[in-house]
Amino acid sequence: MPIQDQFNAALEKLKTLPAQPNDVMLDLYSLFKQSTVGDVSGKKPGMFDIVAKAKCEAWEKRKGMSKEQAMQAYIALVDELAKKA
Repeated sequence: MPIQDQFNAALEKLKTLPAQPNDVMLDLYSLFKQSTVGDVSGKKPGMFDIVAKAKCEAWEKRKGMSKEQAMQAYIALVDELAKKA
């Protein structure tokens, strides 16, 4: 199965899983953004927008990771979460 199809299946699988802690959600967010957009760019959020700043910093840690690598990491993380559920 092509990586894009596996990624789409992981997106759907995640919807069926229980709520996750914030650190896991940031990992998922950063991998999703790296998979779909690539490296973070643009203006960073202000220091008073704590949520947006945390998301931006998590995504920034993925800088340089290819879209395919990010998709594979996302799929692996969702599979790991599904095993724990």
